[in-house]
Amino acid sequence: MHSQRKSLLIRFFELDAAPGILLFIAAVLALIAKNSPLDSVYDKFITLHFSIKVGAFELTKSLLIWINEGFMTIFFFLIGLELKREIIGGELSSPKKILFPAFGAVGGMVVPAIIYLLVNHKNPLYTKGWAIPTATDIAFALGVLTLLGDRVPRALKVFLVSLAIFDDIGAIIIIAVFYSCDINIMPLFIVAALMVVLFIFNYYHLTRFSLYILIGLFMWLALLKSGLHATLTGVLLAFFIPLKPKQGSNVSMLKRVESDLSPSVSFIILPLFAFANSGLNFNFGETTVSQAILHSVPVGVFLGLFVGKQLGVFCTCWLATKLNIIKKPGNISWLMLYGVSILCGIGFTMSLFIGSLSFKDCATGTPLINERLGILLGSLCSGILGYCLLRYKLNKS
Repeated sequence: MHSQRKSLLIRFFELDAAPGILLFIAAVLALIAKNSPLDSVYDKFITLHFSIKVGAFELTKSLLIWINEGFMTIFFFLIGLELKREIIGGELSSPKKILFPAFGAVGGMVVPAIIYLLVNHKNPLYTKGWAIPTATDIAFALGVLTLLGDRVPRALKVFLVSLAIFDDIGAIIIIAVFYSCDINIMPLFIVAALMVVLFIFNYYHLTRFSLYILIGLFMWLALLKSGLHATLTGVLLAFFIPLKPKQGSNVSMLKRVESDLSPSVSFIILPLFAFANSGLNFNFGETTVSQAILHSVPVGVFLGLFVGKQLGVFCTCWLATKLNIIKKPGNISWLMLYGVSILCGIGFTMSLFIGSLSFKDCATGTPLINERLGILLGSLCSGILGYCLLRYKLNKS
């Protein structure tokens, strides 16, 4: 019996949909905790303070901040590794491969942002959340697509993954440019000097990962002090990890690190992030449920994800194809493409992350507005409708 349960557990973790399922479970557990007698326990858990002290240096943050700025740096490091691999020798290595998902990604970021701003343009504070509906959660979206089985054309999966990579690039740029607090120049000189060190490591093909981690830690602290978001350390560090295998080896350092890190990110870091950031109390005090749902921020986020994403991705690809700028893969029908465009409205992880930056007091880290209602509803509706449409199309094929 024990071995049977063990084999079932192993088989679950081998599923492509497993990361998305765990994210969903973590979000549901957070919602249950916030709307039950465990509410105070949940709040105490995410506000626990932890300190790192080395001599006179001391860094004290709440668990929520450690997760959002510390653990999520590892997530961005993994994204950076994937980006470098795909750009140099993968799906993004040639213009012919990247144009179709690139057009979809641009439309899928611009249209949701416009819709959100149209809903919230009258309030300068609310407009800060314009980037929340521009993101796609690849773990969730790919998880839903995987539930449809082997009938899904490989080209459709490649399109979704490639589009999500462009989404990640866009999110990284947005975070760096629009969601940094007051910039302190001096720490940035330290970051630049550390990047020179990393360049030397890469040039001489040093493959001792501990050296890169040590430099990465110093870079993370410097970016933290600079006012730029510390998670950008992960992307910067990733681009200096050697991609070419060392002489006598078949596997590069980058691919080895990516393979070793992926399970920890998928099964520990992202579910922990989802649990810490999905806690939404449906007791809105003097505000009724309908008033909370119809607040312009959740409405803008919901419409951006559920309407803006699908229209932005699909219409941009369709228009660019009709103008002969790009060519649609032959084994993907327009209805299939529309179904995947709807799945792109599952923002969840990145939307929650950008939301935590959009309405946060830079000095205290305290959330100012609760935008999570729109993220949860928009992602849920996009997942359900996208799945139903694709299942209908695949059953007819």
